[in-house]
Amino acid sequence: MKIETPLLVPVLAALPVCACMAILGLPSYGHGHIVAFRTLFFVACLAWLIPLTLLQRAMWRRAWPWPGMALALLGASYGMSILNAVLGQRLAIALGLETAFRWGELARGLDGCWLALIAFCAVHAVAAYYLSLQRAHLHLAQAQAAARDAELRALRLQVNPHFLFNSLNAISALVAAQSNREANRMLACVADFLRATLAHDGRNEHSLADELALLDAYLEIEKARLGERLRLTMKAGPDVLDSIVPYLMLQPLVENAIRHGIAPLSTPGRLDILVKRAGARLLVDVQNDGRQPAHAGSGIGLANVRERLRHLYGDDQRVDAGWSTDGRFGVCIALPLRAMEAAA
Repeated sequence: MKIETPLLVPVLAALPVCACMAILGLPSYGHGHIVAFRTLFFVACLAWLIPLTLLQRAMWRRAWPWPGMALALLGASYGMSILNAVLGQRLAIALGLETAFRWGELARGLDGCWLALIAFCAVHAVAAYYLSLQRAHLHLAQAQAAARDAELRALRLQVNPHFLFNSLNAISALVAAQSNREANRMLACVADFLRATLAHDGRNEHSLADELALLDAYLEIEKARLGERLRLTMKAGPDVLDSIVPYLMLQPLVENAIRHGIAPLSTPGRLDILVKRAGARLLVDVQNDGRQPAHAGSGIGLANVRERLRHLYGDDQRVDAGWSTDGRFGVCIALPLRAMEAAA
């Protein structure tokens, strides 16, 4: 067992042992020199706790096996108890109660001191093990949180290159079609969107109002490309604008809806975004027109959002996606409803 506990631990471990020794000695107080003997044994036991603590920790650091450690501590504490008995006889001689040492009686009456030292070693071991276990759990939780944040950052950073690649392809198509005005406008919109995302402070979550502002910057890019072919409806009540949502959750969903649903259509397509509350849940609904493909693709947008939501909320979230009977594709997300002020 690796011990990194402070020296305050053995001090706290000694308190119940000292209290028990004091309580056990109460019936003897007032009888002759009992206070002197009790004080001697009490102080001697406290003095032995220091080398006993150092010995116990040294064996922990060297990873002694438990049987060997137990035998060593029993032997050391027994030797300390014998020395206490020698001190007791020396005090008896000084008080005139004895005339010489009685070496044959040194092992008598060791129960109180020896058991107290053994109890201290046991309490010290339990306290140190508990604190080490708590620290190990804390380190594990910190490592898991660090790994989770690293994966979330990687997933978040996956969004921008994907978006940038698609945007540059669209700009290239506009330039090839000699639509210079639209290409310049789209370049300006891409620059604004990237500036907004690069200014992000790295948090995995932010307010719905900030998320909608980023989405609006992205939609300006798509409006520059599609013009009247994109018919947009976006609704979010004022009671949910302060809600916490994952950073760049909507942009990949909207990008999928436009690029795979609306853009291939020869007629204008409709994109509907609705955010509302339902009790303690925040509901996000993204619906778009489109033609159902013969074989479903495996784009990163929806998969990225699913994975980030799973990391952030575990089982306390739901993502449903699929084609409805009216020929529209929809993504419905349910999240725990939390406000920025409450989270802070």
